[in-house]
Amino acid sequence: MAKVENVRPHGTGIRGFNLSRASVLFEGPFGRIFRSLPPADFGADDNESVAALSMLADKMIAAPDPVKNGPDPEESGIPAAYTYFGQFIDHDLTFDPASSLQKQNDPDALEDYRTPRFDLDNVYGRGPDDQPYLYDSTGRLFLLGSKLTGTVENPNARDLIRSIDETGKRSRAIIGDPRNDENVIVSQLQGLLHRLHNKFATENPSWPFQRVQRELRFHYQWVVLNDFLPTVVSSTVLNAVVPHLSKGTNIVKDEPDLRFFHPKNAAFMPLEFAAAAYRFGHSMVRPGYQLSETIGPLAIFESDPNKALTGFREFPSSWAIDWSMFIDLKLRPPGSDDPKDPGNKSRMQLAYRIDTSLVNPLGNLPESVAAKPLNILALRNLLRGWRMRLPNGQTIARAMGLRPLKDSEILIGKFTGDPADIIGSIDTIHPAFKENCPLWTYVLAETVKSGMAVHTSTGDIQMETRKLGPVGGRIVAETFVGILLADSSSYLSLDPLWKPAAKFGLRELIAKALS
Repeated sequence: MAKVENVRPHGTGIRGFNLSRASVLFEGPFGRIFRSLPPADFGADDNESVAALSMLADKMIAAPDPVKNGPDPEESGIPAAYTYFGQFIDHDLTFDPASSLQKQNDPDALEDYRTPRFDLDNVYGRGPDDQPYLYDSTGRLFLLGSKLTGTVENPNARDLIRSIDETGKRSRAIIGDPRNDENVIVSQLQGLLHRLHNKFATENPSWPFQRVQRELRFHYQWVVLNDFLPTVVSSTVLNAVVPHLSKGTNIVKDEPDLRFFHPKNAAFMPLEFAAAAYRFGHSMVRPGYQLSETIGPLAIFESDPNKALTGFREFPSSWAIDWSMFIDLKLRPPGSDDPKDPGNKSRMQLAYRIDTSLVNPLGNLPESVAAKPLNILALRNLLRGWRMRLPNGQTIARAMGLRPLKDSEILIGKFTGDPADIIGSIDTIHPAFKENCPLWTYVLAETVKSGMAVHTSTGDIQMETRKLGPVGGRIVAETFVGILLADSSSYLSLDPLWKPAAKFGLRELIAKALS
């Protein structure tokens, strides 16, 4: 096993690796929900802990899986668009342009340069006054990039505006958060938000920029709370945090119940969320995706850029996304056959189940993303949680008043229902994990089953969806709701009775941007 040495710049090291391990109690832009709990260690010294975590990381990476677009035993009932909307949300909440988590020596000095709010500053940047090059001459509309083709379902697709490199080619996107160009899918999702802002602006020509911005923010926040959270968090957990969702009321009549996330001064970004619980989305990633009826399936990583969805570049202009392949815009049930689509080429792709397995490409990240041995995403996540001095999953479960999962219940592998897809329980991976499971792995292991009927031309089948459970779901839900409540400009604070004119979820957000 390669030894993990000191850190290097972002992309070749792991943020947080060099943090002092002495200070564990702090609040600020980054903070802790469970401040008094002891941190988890996985060996007598750092080298032993790294060795144990490396062994676990290796077990959490699946065997090579071919890129395909077809029925798959690892699929959930969740449309693939939610995977990348979750990534988009992460970029909205946290941003660290100077890699401060890597370079700081004291956790008390950690800064979250991205505001911990659902305010779309990853889209708006610093606004038309400070970053006028993102906007047209009126300061009301986003500038859009070059035209994209390849699908009849998205005829107005546009790339992001891009800088010109020394060879005269377009390269990196000029946007509020450069990370929203890190793959082709999230890049085009960013473009949809630009188009949706422009849609609101042109439909309401008397509105100033700030009014348009607020409209988009409110609709986005509504989707986050009323659609994204119910999609990924079990209903039992979510209803305990925000009872108004299941009752069809509002937070005035049925107030949220935040039992654990209690910022004293201003909202902070909990490390239990940022370094563990919210990393559940990595297990939802497919090996590749079909972009349209003409392009794909393409791998998420591939040495040939013309066969990969890697970003930070101008991808081929024929790669416009048919978003009905990522969410049910056509109102077809997941996996159903369309008589107008022989061979089911436009099949809606589904996210993989939330479990303790990551697809193989995430175990061998390109050197442009990470240098060995930190090119294993599971290892990066595990080391980050350990270096952030997070408690183990069982300790947090007890602090929540829950019965912790037994080691025999913390299974490593794919939760497909096939016993052959399970490698073993956590205590069989390494003795260091006996009743001592890293929080990120624990959150993935405790996911709750939720059956979903899927209709096909050959009959009905049952597809199992897995959602975040009592520990992970509570951390994610309380963080989301707590940040919304603490933000004086969110719709929950400014106008808690506000609601869209009609049903509005991620499906409607995308459809509105495309219209």
